[in-house]
Amino acid sequence: MMKQALEGICIVDLSRLLPGPYCSMLLADLGAEVIKVEDPHLGDPTRWTPPQTHDTGIVFLNLNRNKRSLTLNLKDPRGVAIFHRLAERADVILETFRPGVMDRLGIGYKAIAAINPQIVYCSLTGYGQSGPYRDRSGHDLNYISLAGILGLTTDQEGRPTIPGTQIADLAGAMAATIAILAALLARQRLGHGQYIDVAMTDVAVSLLTVAAASAFAGHPLPVGGRFELNGRFPFFNIYETSDGGFVSLGALEPKFWQEFCRVVGRADWLDKQFVSDQEREHLFAELRQLFRSKSRREWQEIFADADACCEPVLSLDEAFSHPQVQHRQMIVDVPEPGRGTVRHLASPLKLSETPPSIRTPAPQLGQHTLTILHELGYTEAECQELKQAGVI
Repeated sequence: MMKQALEGICIVDLSRLLPGPYCSMLLADLGAEVIKVEDPHLGDPTRWTPPQTHDTGIVFLNLNRNKRSLTLNLKDPRGVAIFHRLAERADVILETFRPGVMDRLGIGYKAIAAINPQIVYCSLTGYGQSGPYRDRSGHDLNYISLAGILGLTTDQEGRPTIPGTQIADLAGAMAATIAILAALLARQRLGHGQYIDVAMTDVAVSLLTVAAASAFAGHPLPVGGRFELNGRFPFFNIYETSDGGFVSLGALEPKFWQEFCRVVGRADWLDKQFVSDQEREHLFAELRQLFRSKSRREWQEIFADADACCEPVLSLDEAFSHPQVQHRQMIVDVPEPGRGTVRHLASPLKLSETPPSIRTPAPQLGQHTLTILHELGYTEAECQELKQAGVI
């Protein structure tokens, strides 16, 4: 019986750092065999990035569970030959290099599709394979800057603030995951694989659904601009409490605003949810004064049984120990040989018949190189020659 959704699917992952490894981690958790191809000397830079446990970066440990590590010098023709042999049996290739790099190495889509027409080949990059920014360097902060997200993520003075997580990187990884799964499904009907071009800036732009509606309707939003869901109104905002904590109020629908007004005993606010100009600023001031009258814990208790969309702003430690997060088993402890137990964020994908799982810890650099080469038909003597030549 199938135990996991992607059993039998082989993914060759050339990516490093965050976006690509997050994508392949999601697929590995679902049962795919993921072979992580790394540079023989340094490997994925997150291996050495602090914070560390036993000389290995914890980010690396979290992102690379359920994977095998193959070290390969792709600048050597013998390394390329090994990759071609690996690609013959693969279902998916995932890479995050700048456009053109894979072609120069001789392992681009056309070269691999000629070897294996069934291949699903996904390139996940900052700006995509075309356009004036095709070859430009960038990181998450740059992508959300150009997409317009950062201009709408501002403080009260309208100054952009860095989000607490990597929006374009992780959303891009999820988009790549969806595209890979869609291409695998389409392969059953087409009879062959295809090329996938995912740009993290494209994905960031696509996340602007609500804000874009305002712009498309003729109401452009400048940097620091406000609309319904980023602080324009008092009913959808963040307020400081008497102890220096914060609460989020998300009473968007009228029924939630009505419940909020009932709980705080302010029936005179019922018809003021969408007030504008000076009246709105006056309501803001009253709400700020209201929330400063009690501590965060007191507000949490007051709204514990209320249907008003009011919740405390938690620290990471508080979030990880929250009863809802614990019940959903989103924080798990994974045994790591030589490292004791390492805490992981679990997969958010909950499947009733083929659930994701953490089966193996993140691999050591090149841990599975010889095993994989033997699977590809290389003899022990050939492996030793490749090792001495620095190919593996």
